[in-house]
Amino acid sequence: MKKQLILSIVILTCVINAQDYPPPTDLITIPTAGTLTRGSFSMDMRIQDEGGLITGLSVGLTDRFQFGLSYGSPNLIGDDSLIWYPRPEAKLKYLIIDENMSLPGVAFGMNTQGLGHYYSEDTLQRYDTKALGIYLAASKNWLSPIGNMGLHSGLNYSFLETIDGDEDLNLFFGLDLELNPEFSILIEYNSALNENDMTAETMSISRGGYLNTALRWSFVESLHLELDLNNLLFDDDKVEYFKREIKITYIEYF
Repeated sequence: MKKQLILSIVILTCVINAQDYPPPTDLITIPTAGTLTRGSFSMDMRIQDEGGLITGLSVGLTDRFQFGLSYGSPNLIGDDSLIWYPRPEAKLKYLIIDENMSLPGVAFGMNTQGLGHYYSEDTLQRYDTKALGIYLAASKNWLSPIGNMGLHSGLNYSFLETIDGDEDLNLFFGLDLELNPEFSILIEYNSALNENDMTAETMSISRGGYLNTALRWSFVESLHLELDLNNLLFDDDKVEYFKREIKITYIEYF
């Protein structure tokens, strides 16, 4: 009986208290407060619907600051006329507050890479799913009986995509849960508050925000394969089904 009580206390302590497990730097499309460590780099490739492809490279310049670039095409694979995104996009993040036993980590960042098609018309100039723009993200991690669990939230302002008439701040939330050392489940919600006004509302392919989920497989230490099911709250007047995408991430040290 005494041994069972001690074991229960240990398990409960593990669940409640934060631990040193490094959180992911991103979930599916939203950021966390986690950053790459100094001297490490991350290469990622997102395979989108309709043959789209986005590649990115990020580098940990310090233990708190990372910088990266991304570029791609909404229809790289296929037989129609090839379209490239209008410019390479930037992504950077700085860890302001370290996570500890009682407080979440907090990071400030910028990501100008949107998803899907880019509409270059003078009245639009935006992606299907807007880029985050500038953001503030908070993350808190715990050690559960089966592995790491992280809760993430933040707000963002898409400062480059406001010509559609919507300049609202936006909120996002997410969860990652490790099932075992190889597999993790990711769930996130982008409230799309910057797509609820005038032209923006007619462009939005979601209904009530973007709900995304994914299964991430870390089959070797530095290589992650991810199956994403995006826009589960899709607007069936504008799209036929939710998006099925694949993301591959490789992390290594110099």
